[in-house]
Amino acid sequence: MSEQFTDQEKMQGLIDELDAYINHYHGGSVSLESFDGKVVRVKLGGACEGCPLSPNTLHGWVEGTIRQFFPDIEKVEEI
Repeated sequence: MSEQFTDQEKMQGLIDELDAYINHYHGGSVSLESFDGKVVRVKLGGACEGCPLSPNTLHGWVEGTIRQFFPDIEKVEEI
């Protein structure tokens, strides 16, 4: 029998993978703060804090990757 994961668990797993990638290659971090099924709120940290390229990280890598797996997401925002 296959194990079923909730969307919240899937989103957390995806953010965890993004965090590992961003941390390894750029010294930054991303964490899931909230997810209501339509809006994802994340926090960027580490080297991403104050970095002028953090909007590219947020909208390019994080949002782009999330939308590949969750096409119905309306918004990804940083808090």
